Amino acid sequence: MLDSLGSSLRKTIMKIRGAPIVDENLINELIQDLENALLGGDVNLELALNVTEKVRKKALMDQIPLGVSRRDYTLKIIYDELTNLLGKKYVPLRLNPNEISTLMFIGIQGSGKTTTIGKMANYFQKRGFHVGVIGADTFRPGALAQLQQNLAPINVEVFGDEGEKKSSKIIKKGLKSFKEKKKINLILIDTAGRHKEEKALLKEMQGIAQIAKPTDIVLVIDATIGQQAQAQADAFNRTTPLGSIILTKMDGSAKGGGAISAVAVTGAKIRFYGDGEKIQDFEEFNPTRFVGSLLGMGDIEGLVQSVNEAFDEEDTAELRDAFKKGKLTLRHFKMQMETANKQSSISKMVSKIPGVSALTGKQSMLEVESQKNVQRFIAICNSMTEEELDNARIIKGKRIQRIAQGSGTSSQEVKLLLNQFNQAVKQLKMMRKMRGRRGAPPGGIPPGMEGLFG
Repeated sequence: MLDSLGSSLRKTIMKIRGAPIVDENLINELIQDLENALLGGDVNLELALNVTEKVRKKALMDQIPLGVSRRDYTLKIIYDELTNLLGKKYVPLRLNPNEISTLMFIGIQGSGKTTTIGKMANYFQKRGFHVGVIGADTFRPGALAQLQQNLAPINVEVFGDEGEKKSSKIIKKGLKSFKEKKKINLILIDTAGRHKEEKALLKEMQGIAQIAKPTDIVLVIDATIGQQAQAQADAFNRTTPLGSIILTKMDGSAKGGGAISAVAVTGAKIRFYGDGEKIQDFEEFNPTRFVGSLLGMGDIEGLVQSVNEAFDEEDTAELRDAFKKGKLTLRHFKMQMETANKQSSISKMVSKIPGVSALTGKQSMLEVESQKNVQRFIAICNSMTEEELDNARIIKGKRIQRIAQGSGTSSQEVKLLLNQFNQAVKQLKMMRKMRGRRGAPPGGIPPGMEGLFG
């Protein structure tokens, strides 16, 4: 997820964290680094300059609160301004399960609309909703078949009529069918892809919206188009007022930063983003959590949510308690890896762990994407005794050799795993110590997340 932008921003953060003195010269260097990072992430020039100028003025001119160092205060300013740039306030999509909600999906062809509907259906189904989907894309051949294929694994019913060419009629029939089934309380409508210059299709979209009377209109935008996202959001918003935006193809997108900032400047609310091909690769867009991950602070809140969804109730309570207390063990890491495929790719799960998120891009046993490496990780843990899983500090010398031999790996691989595990544990403990301080200390808890460490 925005690997290039995140890497550049983390280098900027490391510079200020490692500096013996934070003075005007260093802050000017940081401003230049921050500007280069934003421009490299395809953020609009004017927006990038605006952010860096705000950071400069506040870092040099603000009266720093008592008990807070200039280093910590500057880091907080960077965090706050990036959060404002990429969406400001977190506004989740709230639906009433006691009423029938209807979401209408729009977007240009190729934006990933049909795939996103499958992800959205899975997301809300996991939260207790009974979902039905209407396939009203009559332009693209095979659209209905793709929709049915995507939703079959999660047992979501799809209403469609391949013989009918008028989307409005399909939607009317679909709404009537699902509303007669009292169990359905969330209806998702797939529409044909439209271009911002196709006046006739945009007008047709207005007519469909009048028929569907949706609870929310959701615009799906391909994040790889970068700053052009603003023109799309504006054009669709003028035609039919938007309630939500979902960004797709965020996994590794060099232009994702441009897309987020471009959409945010329109005032439209980014509710979710997709960052992979799997149906589970779908996340709420929370600016504070998102920026925390980019800066290498780790997405604690997101990790706890992922853990809650991936594990059964008993395991969830154990892991949540471990994260809050900063008492992670290798057993917890093993549990994450064994169930990570249910949630998403390994690298995404691991990137949310404080301390480990800052290691993005390095060759590591934790930052893996292939099933082969997952199995190697688990094999190392399986070669450990119960005592070793609960107390990694005793794993030394002959124990390392035994574990490597038993898992079919090398001593170097075992040591690397232990080293990075220890870094993650150390970072969690640091965050707990810092929680009482004002601002956002280096490696500390981003604002709004303190309650997770109560």
